[in-house]
Amino acid sequence: MIGWAITFLVIALIAAVLGFGGIAGVAIEAAKIVFFVAIVLFLIAAIVGLVRGRRPTLP
Repeated sequence: MIGWAITFLVIALIAAVLGFGGIAGVAIEAAKIVFFVAIVLFLIAAIVGLVRGRRPTLP
């Protein structure tokens, strides 16, 4: 998901340089949304991992 956020950010930067303000605005908003969703999913996964703990390894 972070890759998607970076992709949208690059699209926004290219669109801004070329003068497409509307497309750049939409792309930067999409990048923000994807970035924050990725952060939230990471935090949820980290908390679940801490709560579950490590399983003992079987010999």
